[in-house]
Amino acid sequence: MVPRDDGVSAGAAPAPSQPAPSQVSFDRSELNALLNLYFKMVAAGEWRDYAIDFLKDQAVFAVFRRSSEAPLYRIEKTPKLARRQGAYAVVSSAGLILKRGHELGRVLSVLETAKLKVVAD
Repeated sequence: MVPRDDGVSAGAAPAPSQPAPSQVSFDRSELNALLNLYFKMVAAGEWRDYAIDFLKDQAVFAVFRRSSEAPLYRIEKTPKLARRQGAYAVVSSAGLILKRGHELGRVLSVLETAKLKVVAD
């Protein structure tokens, strides 16, 4: 093996001196609330797909009418906003924040009570 210039030989695992970058995620109760709402909306024929993304500073649960389209809504968890506006937000496809707060259940209520039917001309 040829040693690299950083002192680690090729094929050897680097020493775990630096912690892995942390990422924000949803806990079990948050996922339960999100999936319960998702299943309700699927049964109503409104939503058909979802995606979850865990980033360094934010976790996102996005719902889609069709998987080939942009998300209808994004439910975002941003812990650094927890003391200010609240860690949770529901964002529309246009980027408007529909509701923001400290409790996920209250934030999700904007989607449960909204009329999400598409009106055709």
